[in-house]
Amino acid sequence: MIQARSPATIADLHHVGQKAELVNGETVLMSPASAGHGRVSGRIFQSLLEHEERTGHGYAFPDNVGFIVDLPQRLSFSPDAAYFVGPIDEDEFVDGPPTFAVEVRSPEDFGPAAEQTMAAKRADYFAAGTLVVWDVDMIRDKVIRVYRSTAQNQPTIYTTDDTAEAEPAVPGWTMAVATLLR
Repeated sequence: MIQARSPATIADLHHVGQKAELVNGETVLMSPASAGHGRVSGRIFQSLLEHEERTGHGYAFPDNVGFIVDLPQRLSFSPDAAYFVGPIDEDEFVDGPPTFAVEVRSPEDFGPAAEQTMAAKRADYFAAGTLVVWDVDMIRDKVIRVYRSTAQNQPTIYTTDDTAEAEPAVPGWTMAVATLLR
């Protein structure tokens, strides 16, 4: 007799040992990032951290932090960088969705299947309560696509000549797109 596996839980996520998310009852492991990917997400986190320290409002998070949500198909997110407004327990995953989430594209994040996967994840972010999601492409198009919960399929596109923002999720914070290409 074949025994059905139980869906993965938040408790299971604590023991994975690498970046992962809980999607459709499964633990979805995420590959280690390339040097460029890590540097881009790190620069965004650094800028968000400076904003947090300057304003005393919200919390900036680097890659590999878990955000716990309660969607039928998803129990967690682990964005490449994030900002959260609300209370936190520093010894636990963040309880709730990021207010602002950053997804930095890797070389495998291109093509029709990847676009569908990324669109589904953005939809999950918005369903959970995230206000703004950045889709950062420093590989091909060198742009940041800024998706908002109020216009989920109509991104604002910032090029290397622009300064991107994350309104209304992170009021007053901006970042020059060109700084991500250094």
